[in-house]
Amino acid sequence: MRTELPEIVDKPFSGTVPSELGLLAVTDVVVFPGVILPYVVSEPKQVRMVHSVLGANRMLAVFLKRDTGQENRLYGMGTAVQVLKMFSVPDGSVGLLLQGVSRVRYAGIASREPFVSIRVESHVDDQRSSIKTEGYRKALLRAFDQYAEQNGWIGEDMLQSIRAIKEPGRLSDVICANLNFNLEDRQAVLEEADNIPRMKNVLQFINRENQLAELSRKIQDELNLAMEKNQKEYYLREQLKVIRKELGEEDDAQVELDELRVQLDEGDYPEAVCQAAEREIRRLRRMSQNSSEFSVSRTYVDWLVNFPWRVMQADHTDVARARRILDRDHFGLEQIKERILEFLAVRKLSGNGGRGPILCFVGPPGVGKTSLGMSIAESLGRSFVRLALGGVHDESEVRGHRRTYVGAMPGRIVQKLREAGNVNPVFMLDEIDKLGADVKGDPSAAMLEVLDPAQNHTFQDHYLDVAVDLSQTLFVATANQAEQIPGPLRDRMEVIHLPGYLPTEKLEIARRYLAPRQIESNGLKKSRLSFTAAGLRTIIEEYTREAGVRQLEQRIGAVARKVARRVAEGEGGKVSVTARTARELLGAQRILPEVAGRRPEVGVATGLAWTPFGGVLLFIEATAMRGSGKLHLTGHLGDVMRESGEIALSYIRARGKDLGIAADFHEQTDLHVHLPEGATPKDGPSAGITIVAALVSLLSGRPVKHDTAMTGEVSLRGRVLAIGGLREKVMAAHRAGIRSVLAPADNEKDLEEIPAEIRGSMRIVLVSHIDEVLKHTLMKKPR
Repeated sequence: MRTELPEIVDKPFSGTVPSELGLLAVTDVVVFPGVILPYVVSEPKQVRMVHSVLGANRMLAVFLKRDTGQENRLYGMGTAVQVLKMFSVPDGSVGLLLQGVSRVRYAGIASREPFVSIRVESHVDDQRSSIKTEGYRKALLRAFDQYAEQNGWIGEDMLQSIRAIKEPGRLSDVICANLNFNLEDRQAVLEEADNIPRMKNVLQFINRENQLAELSRKIQDELNLAMEKNQKEYYLREQLKVIRKELGEEDDAQVELDELRVQLDEGDYPEAVCQAAEREIRRLRRMSQNSSEFSVSRTYVDWLVNFPWRVMQADHTDVARARRILDRDHFGLEQIKERILEFLAVRKLSGNGGRGPILCFVGPPGVGKTSLGMSIAESLGRSFVRLALGGVHDESEVRGHRRTYVGAMPGRIVQKLREAGNVNPVFMLDEIDKLGADVKGDPSAAMLEVLDPAQNHTFQDHYLDVAVDLSQTLFVATANQAEQIPGPLRDRMEVIHLPGYLPTEKLEIARRYLAPRQIESNGLKKSRLSFTAAGLRTIIEEYTREAGVRQLEQRIGAVARKVARRVAEGEGGKVSVTARTARELLGAQRILPEVAGRRPEVGVATGLAWTPFGGVLLFIEATAMRGSGKLHLTGHLGDVMRESGEIALSYIRARGKDLGIAADFHEQTDLHVHLPEGATPKDGPSAGITIVAALVSLLSGRPVKHDTAMTGEVSLRGRVLAIGGLREKVMAAHRAGIRSVLAPADNEKDLEEIPAEIRGSMRIVLVSHIDEVLKHTLMKKPR
C-alpha cells in the first residue's frame, strides 16, 4: 500500500532498463518516472523477488492490475523502478523505497518461478521542447498554481520543485503523481507516450478539479451568507463530528491542537515562532489524522511550543561560595580554580550574560574536566547539560535535519536546551577534539556559529527553521588534545591545561572522594569498610599508572565489591584495607617501576614522551649489523621522529672522531633503532637526544645510565632545543623511579610548573648541547 506523497527526483535515471524484469503487480498505486515513493509488499513471492533484485540490478516492473471481475489482468503500460531501500515493517511485511525510472510496455511472461518475471519494452520520453509544448507547460503550471491555492496541503517546497521542471513530459508525470486523481486517470496519463496528448490529459484533469473546488467554494459562500454566526459554528462542529464518526476518527487530536493553541496564546514566544506555529496548526486542522504528514506537523508544533525560547535562570554569582564549591569538589588544581574564579568574578561585574571567553579544559582523562563544569553550574545556580561530541561526524547532529527527511529531529544543541528547560544553562561540550567530518558535512563548522558570540544569537536549526538565541548559554568545552581541535574553533576558546595528579594528590582525592563514593555505591557503610593511607598508597603505586584518577576509582571499586560479596555471604566484622589487604584482594601487582630490574646497557637509552593520557617513558634500543650504512627505524614512528633519527646519525658521522667512534663505521654497518610498543603511534622531535645517546652508546661501547631519562630535540649542530609537556614528562619519570632527568636549558621557565616535592626528590639537569647529554648519561667503557 502507498503511505505518503512521492518525492521528486532531482536527476533522471541515466542507465539502461533490462528487457526482463521481476513483476510487482499492484492494485492501489500508479508509479511515474521521475518520482520516489514507498510501498509495502507482503506476498512471499514478491518478498523473494525483492531480495533477488537487491543482489542484482535492483530493478522491478510495476504494473497496475485491471479489475475485470474474473481474473486480474495487467494494463499494457507500467513503470520500471529501482529499489533504493528495503526495510522491515512491524507486521512482518517488507517496505520498499521505489524510484520511477522509465515507462515500459508489457511484452509477455518470461518465467513464473521462483517469482513472476516479464519481458518489457522500454519507452524513452521525447524531451525536446517546442513553442507548442512550452505553451502547454505554462498552462499546466498556471493550473497547478490555482490548484495549490485551493488546496492548502501542497507545500512551498513542492511548488518550487515542480516549477523548476523544464521537460514537458516529466512535468506531466510529476504533477499527476502528486495530485489526488483516481487510478484510472493516472493510468491513462501513464499510457500516453506522446508529450502533448499527455499534457492535455493532465491539464483536463486539473481543470476539472479546479472547477469542482470553485463550485464547492461558491456553495459554501452561499451557505455562509444564509446562516447566522452561532448557527454556522454549531452546524460546522456538528457536521465535523458526524464526518469524523463516519471515518472512525476520534477527537483527541483536535483537543490536543486546541491545547497547543491555548499554550501558544498564553506563553511568551518570539513573533517568528508564533507565526510558524499558527501556520502549522491551521494546516493540521485541515489535515486528516491518518495522513503521514499529520504526525510530522504535530511533532514540529510540539517542538515549537515546548522549547524554552525565553525561559532563563537568574545568576547567583557569589565568588566566595564558588571557591567553597570548587574546594569541596576538587583537590589541588589551584591555578585552574583561580582562573575559574577570575572568570566568574568578571561575569559578575560586567553582567554580560553568556558573552565572554569560552573555557576549554584540556587534559588527560580522569583529571576532573567534566566535574569542573558541573561545579561552575552550581556556583552560578544554573542547570547543567552535557553533550558528548566524540564520534559526531554529521553536521545535522548539530544543526538538525530538515523536515523533508523521514524521522527528522532538531539538532543536539536544541535537544539539550529543551532538556534543560531554559536557554541559559551551563552547556558542556565534552570531547570537542573528537569531532569528525565526512561526506555528510563538517560538524566543527557548525560549532563555529554555536560558539561565536557575534553569530549565536541567531543560530539556525534546520528542523525548527526559526532563529534560536544561544547568546545567554554558557558554553564550556573539554578535550584531551588541544592540537586536535580545528584551528578556527580553538581560536574562539580559552584553553586551560589540566595537569596530571601527583601521588600525594591522588592519595588525598582517594581518601576524600573516591573511597566514600565507592563504599556507598556498593551498598556498604563506613562501619564495614575503610581504607588506610597505606592501603590507598599501595593501590595507587602498584595497581594504577595514569595521569588522572579513573583507574584508581575502578580499583577501589573492585576492593569494595569483593568486600560486599563477603558481607552478602554472611561474614561479619569490619574490613580495614591495608597494604597487605589490598594485595590480597586485588591479586598480583600489576604495575612495576619501569626501571626496576634494569641495569646500564649498551645501546639502550631512556627517553620521555607526552601523550594525551600523560607522560610516558620510552626505552629506545639500538643495534648494529653487517650492511652498507643503512638506518632502520621501527616502532610505528611518524615522519618527525624518523627525521630525528636521520639527524642523529648525521651528527654522529660528522663528530665520530670526537665521540670515539671509527670514522668509517657506516661503510659496512647497518643500524637499527627501535621504540617498543610498536602498535602505539609515536611522533615528535623530543626523542632526538635520546636517539643520539643510544647510537653513541652502541657505537662507542659505553653503557647508558639506566636511572637517567632525557627529553629534547637535537639539531644538526648538536644544539638541544626546547620541547613541550615537560611537567607531564618529569612526573612520568618520577612515577617510574627515575633519579635524574635531562631537559633542554630553554625549558628552564617550565620548571616552575613542576611541583616542589618532585623537584626535591630527583635531579633535573638542564643541557644546551649534545656533549652535555653524553657527559651525564654515558658511563665508562667496561674493560
